[in-house]
Amino acid sequence: MIDIDPSDILVRYNVKMEKEMTPEEAAEDLYPKDSTVYPIAKAIFEGEEDDVVEGLEKAIDSGKDPISLIDEALMVGMRVVTKLYDEGVIFLPNVMMSADAMLAGIEYCKSQTSEVPEPKGKVVCHVAEGDVHDIGKNIVAALLRAAGYDVVDLGRDVPVDEVVAAVEKENPLMLTGTALMTTTMYAFKEINDKLMEKGYRIPFACGGGAVNQDFVSQYDLGVYGEEAADAPKMADFIKEHGDNIVKLREQFHRH
Repeated sequence: MIDIDPSDILVRYNVKMEKEMTPEEAAEDLYPKDSTVYPIAKAIFEGEEDDVVEGLEKAIDSGKDPISLIDEALMVGMRVVTKLYDEGVIFLPNVMMSADAMLAGIEYCKSQTSEVPEPKGKVVCHVAEGDVHDIGKNIVAALLRAAGYDVVDLGRDVPVDEVVAAVEKENPLMLTGTALMTTTMYAFKEINDKLMEKGYRIPFACGGGAVNQDFVSQYDLGVYGEEAADAPKMADFIKEHGDNIVKLREQFHRH
């Protein structure tokens, strides 16, 4: 038998694997080069709230406007986190820590000025009636807030009529619902039907352990979100392309 070194073959065909990058190395390539913004973006990626605030303090001391730093530094750092999450380099716990650091930064910026930042839009979030499992909803709400949206969080085990009333009162660009149990997810259909009766055509993003795409596709307003991180992407899509349910399904449903 001829002894062959596989690494020689890989080199010959130019497919030799490069050394895998750590999440920290991958993030380093994405950070902005601006010396004012860089430490803030890095602190957000690392989920270090104190370091985020320290970076913002220095930026404000150097003459930066506190509200402008939300878009120019905090959002920039969160985009690094989102990109690496989408690529499977980091995971949901990392995203949640970064989202908390981002929110701490937003609150600090707001405390340094009388100016009120303009939210990108309003989203109503809730957990289905009869369901008390709110971890998924809490993640959705945190990620939406970190992306710059005003979140109306109705909590868990929310009666159908209360959800409909909140949509009427708040006029959000999107409604989200989560359900962990198959016995509770049917509340989404009731909400859909009552909103349709009242003439609302608002995208209703649904997800959670019990929910699947086939179920959500059965009702007119339903858009399935497989992961919590889909929520801010859906909101951004609505902001840019409008609230057409068909287009949202084409973008986010698996075909």
